[in-house]
Amino acid sequence: MSRMAFAWLAAVLLAGCSSIDYYLQGIRGEMDILDRAEPIPSVVETTQDAALKAKLERAMAIREFASRELALPDNGSYRNYADLGRRFVLWNVFATPELSLDARQWCFPIAGCVNYRGYFDEAEAKAEAAQIAASGDDVYIGGVPAFSTLGYFNDPILSTFVRYPEPELARLMFHELAHQVAYAKDDTVFNESFAVAVEEEGVRRWLAAQNDPALLAQAAASERYREGFRALVERTREGLARLYAGNGSNDAKRAGKAATFAAMRADYAALKQQWGGFAIYDGWFAQGPTNASLAAVALYTSKVPLFRALLAQEGGDFPRFYARVKELSRLPRPIRDQALEAAHPEGASAATAGGAEVAGRTR
Repeated sequence: MSRMAFAWLAAVLLAGCSSIDYYLQGIRGEMDILDRAEPIPSVVETTQDAALKAKLERAMAIREFASRELALPDNGSYRNYADLGRRFVLWNVFATPELSLDARQWCFPIAGCVNYRGYFDEAEAKAEAAQIAASGDDVYIGGVPAFSTLGYFNDPILSTFVRYPEPELARLMFHELAHQVAYAKDDTVFNESFAVAVEEEGVRRWLAAQNDPALLAQAAASERYREGFRALVERTREGLARLYAGNGSNDAKRAGKAATFAAMRADYAALKQQWGGFAIYDGWFAQGPTNASLAAVALYTSKVPLFRALLAQEGGDFPRFYARVKELSRLPRPIRDQALEAAHPEGASAATAGGAEVAGRTR
């Protein structure tokens, strides 16, 4: 067990017995990942899986690009590979009140306060979600293909995402490496929006460097799906926000909520027809939707336009951009928000929700 794991355990013991099981599962999950990790060159040399070999070779090229062209950390992360034998590395549980879009928050040693609880076992995540739902909250469980330990460990490439289409593989790696650059304690929206802004610009530059029409077409299709989903989520959130802020009775709000979600499902069915039946978001809709699933989307991207503006202010220079973000991350949250909003010509009005990835990737 590493020094960091011992620090986590000590924090748990100080926090009280009710937290021990939760933190121990986190320590066991992380140690299992690190135990399974092998150097990518060794895997490439020995594997009989030609598709895996090709994916890992491309992943190594993406990793080098990340540090060379995007100034992301040049360390041991994403230089090893771990086969987990499951679809997701962990599952995040999100919750909101029944008639609110505000995500619940949980606070932990080291990581601070975040808007989800992560589990390495799906059954444990479902049990937690059921317990929260029994109290009356809306819940959502998001499967996570990758997460960041914020540089405390060398995060490996995982079997849960290595076979993604190349633009999505690059997107995910740039996102997770960005979390090692800057991290604002107790501010999930800031952290995730920053990482999404890095991933978006990083993928744009990666695709330009490849000059591959097939990759460009693949990325364009993915962006079309993403933008359609973003618009659908934002319309739904805006309608619900007005409903919940209104003067109607709780029963009327519940009826309006049900009608709004029914309309959202109908609109998604229409989108799928436009997409030729492509069912990329079926898993997300299988759980509801709920207030919590909408909140999970918004947590990832509601400040992305502000970070894009900040990057533009720095002339697209990533080192200067990162320095500005680090400065912001150290400020008290109200001052940080105000300074970030000042970077955009339209200020806070530019920070509109619109989800890039709905499951949640970091954590």
